[in-house]
Amino acid sequence: MHVAIIMDGNGRWATQRGLPRTAGHIEGAKAVRAVVETAARANVDTLTLYAFSSANWSRPTAEISALMRLFGQYLFTETRRCVEQSIRLNVIGRRDRLSENLLRSIEQSEKSSAAGSGMLLRLAVDYSSQHSILRAAQRAGRDADLSADAYQRLLNEVDHCAYSVSAVDLLIRTGNERRLSDFLLWESAFAELHFSDCLWPDFNEQRFQCALDDYGGRQRRFGGLSAKTL
Repeated sequence: MHVAIIMDGNGRWATQRGLPRTAGHIEGAKAVRAVVETAARANVDTLTLYAFSSANWSRPTAEISALMRLFGQYLFTETRRCVEQSIRLNVIGRRDRLSENLLRSIEQSEKSSAAGSGMLLRLAVDYSSQHSILRAAQRAGRDADLSADAYQRLLNEVDHCAYSVSAVDLLIRTGNERRLSDFLLWESAFAELHFSDCLWPDFNEQRFQCALDDYGGRQRRFGGLSAKTL
């Protein structure tokens, strides 16, 4: 099972409490830990978290710097926990606009956790699905016989995806928004969608389990007919 999450609402969570937006990002990082641990216990195969979109570069410089520092700190503190829980970590997205220090941290975290046999945790940083689809298409050139699997491999190359993963089964978005925001558009073609009204820092183990239960009650037909109809 592949679960993807758009973690929305950190800034609004902080603003509602009269706190700087960075405080919301710090609390959001705590929610990440809880969700990762819950997903691992629920036997989720792949968990992809939307940490920083390419569109987020338009935010104030101070907020971007704080987000990148927080991301680096997360890699430093959580990589050991991932290794202990046999969780593999992979950062997907562009890397040409990240700092050298952050790139080294990413590479070290990926290398340290590569031997894990449990869940794959993917963090999407400087990620844009439209950019990835376009770049993969450019690499494909005029190959008219290109299969969907072959195109997915090109996407993996563009996104620095180190592992072959299945399509998204369940896509969750917090923050009371109802859009995909340029996240895993190719991989989510048949994903079940679950929208939560709560802001990301309040998305706890119970709310995540509620999303999984909601998914468990869905009937997935992939364009065909259900067994009952047949």
